[in-house]
Amino acid sequence: MRWSDMDAYQHINNVAFLGYFEMARVSLLFEHPTHDERTGMRRGLVVAAHDIRYKRSVVYDAEPLEVQIWVSGVRAAAFTCHYEVFDHGRLAVTGSTLLAPFDFALQRPRRLTPGEREFLARWGDEPAD
Repeated sequence: MRWSDMDAYQHINNVAFLGYFEMARVSLLFEHPTHDERTGMRRGLVVAAHDIRYKRSVVYDAEPLEVQIWVSGVRAAAFTCHYEVFDHGRLAVTGSTLLAPFDFALQRPRRLTPGEREFLARWGDEPAD
């Protein structure tokens, strides 16, 4: 959590959680130690939709939040990342992001490659820290 994530009520502002989701997603899809040039999602993705559910307020604290992430619903041209955010071991927020592979050179959606599908299968259906 960052000090600037806090709102006037001294809770973490609701939109900050989308940033936490993004950090977990980037870590999993682009920075994870198993990545190399042929794996991961380095060819490009766009966010198609977000869903977020707030279970309890989170007060700014020096103790970091725990974000678990996993993948499901892998289709030809989309997949979903799911998140659970824990504050001091208690579930505070859940959510998901629908992602679509995108070719930025051509400015259009594309299909997942076999290597990308294989990579995503490693993170399917169970939370990863």
